[in-house]
Formats: sequence, C-alpha cells, structure tokens
Amino acid sequence: MKSSVRVFAPATVANVVCGFDILGFAVEAPGDEVLMRRTHKPGVTIRRITGDEGRLPLEASRNTVSASVEFLLQHLGREEVGLEIELHKHMPIGSGLGSSAASTVAGLVAANELLGSPLKPLQLLPFAMQGEELACGSGHADNVAPALLGGFVLIRSYKPLDVVRLPFPTELHCAIVYPAVHVPTRDARQLIRSKVLLKDAVTQWGNVAGLVSGLFLNDLGLIGRSMQDVLIEPVRAMLIPDFYRLRELAHEEGAIGFGISGSGPSVFAFAPDEHRAAAITARLRQHLLSLGINSLGYVSAINAHGPKVLSHELV
Repeated sequence: MKSSVRVFAPATVANVVCGFDILGFAVEAPGDEVLMRRTHKPGVTIRRITGDEGRLPLEASRNTVSASVEFLLQHLGREEVGLEIELHKHMPIGSGLGSSAASTVAGLVAANELLGSPLKPLQLLPFAMQGEELACGSGHADNVAPALLGGFVLIRSYKPLDVVRLPFPTELHCAIVYPAVHVPTRDARQLIRSKVLLKDAVTQWGNVAGLVSGLFLNDLGLIGRSMQDVLIEPVRAMLIPDFYRLRELAHEEGAIGFGISGSGPSVFAFAPDEHRAAAITARLRQHLLSLGINSLGYVSAINAHGPKVLSHELV
C-alpha cells in the first residue's frame, strides 16, 4: 500500500479565445505539486502550503484541494481514511492559467493513488469541478478537464457532463505571458453580458467549429483564422495592459493566433514551433517592461498526458 505520493498537475489555457467555458488545453509548464500522506487520524488536513505568499486558506473545508478530496472520500464512503496534504504552488494565483484547477487535480490524483486508484481520471472530474466552484463561484470544467486528462479538451455539455478529448497538431507550441496585474476571476466573469446578438452568436459558433475542425485537420491556418472572439474578449481586453498592441506584436513574430488565457491577465499565442513561441514570449515581455509592467513568460508544447505521479513510498 502506498503511504505517500507526490503528484504534478499542469497549468491550462481555458476558452482558447472563442470557446468560452467549453475549450481548454494543458501545457507542460508551469504547474503545481501536491505531496499527500496517509495518516492514522481520519479526515483531510493541510500541513503546509508554499509559493502562495500566505493567500490560500489552511482550513480544509475552504481550500479547493482538501475540499475536493473530502468530496471524493464521501463519494467512496471512505471517511475513515486520514490524508495530510502539502501543496506547493509553482504558478501565480489569479493568473488565468488554472492555478486552482492544477492544485485541485494534483490533490485528487494523489488521493486516488493512495486509495488504490478506484476511479479513472474522467470519473474524478465532477469532484474537481466542485473545487472550481469553491474557488471562483462557477463549477466550469475548461481548466480542470484538460489539467486532469491532458491535451486539448472540449466540454460538449455540462448537463449531462460530456467531455471530448480532441486531436491537435503535435508541432503546435504555446507562448504564455503573465503580466503582474490583478484580475480576479469572479470580477472578470461579472463583466460578461448575459444576452448576445444572434449575429454575434452565429460568428462565434463558426469560429468554435472552425477551431475544432482545424485541430482535426491539422490545419494551422484554419486554427488561426478561427481564434476570434466577438463575445467575451472585447469586454475582458480592457483588463489586460495594452492588449491589442500585444496582439499586434505577437502576430509580427509569427503567431498563429492570440488571445486571453482564461479570465486573464495572462495572454497566450499559438506558434508553429518552439523557436517562434520563444520569440513571441520575449517580444511581449519586452513591451510590457517598456510600460513598467513586470511579467512571467512560459514556452510550452501542449501537454498530452496531464498529471504525473513524481514519486511514492510504500509500506
């Protein structure tokens, strides 16, 4: 029986410009790690959290990692199990890169491992969504699904939950830049209109269908042409420093497409190779610095495998 396990879960890019709440993909870096141990005392406790600057709660019922693990134990009828959690944040909180999703997924995968893997990854998704609801008020799956399953994911339906893994061009790389500004997810969601014009909806449907088709057809041009958003991006762009200039610069460096990662403030661009993605990242960070804004940059292929068990101990 495993007595402890360490799990890494990846950051994710949700929405992918035109697919609000229904599209997302995982990246290789950054991500979060959870170290989980079996204990003799029943229940879930958080021993410590690093990398969060003291912002995350240690109370089990209020932390997305421990709360989602509690939901899992209740579902399995295993409340007698004792689990102790160490959460190590390696990505910014509130970055638009699925920070809470990565932590939650790492915790659920770790707990499932210590329990003997009774559930398959897809079966863990509802518990991860409960964690997302605790974190940002909405149990959407466009971060937790790709963090849990890896690759590119479409949430076809929420009721009933229907998740589809999509193919993608293996050469596709992602440039991600996180400007050091604060954009709370809850606030960003409140800016979104509850009603849209039919003509705008038709445009959006076409772009979502085009993006999914481009992934299946391995057509980078179609992917890029489809990465347009007439519903959400025009509102959220005002929260991102010099967003439209950043988009221009990304395209000048050869970006296939560009947009906001999740609710922001991170932005991302697709590139045809790692070299181009690195050039885009450097150019965007340089521009932000010229505005007096520090940033973090990441260059990554799409993460096809999702979480990783890094180590474990047996008793």
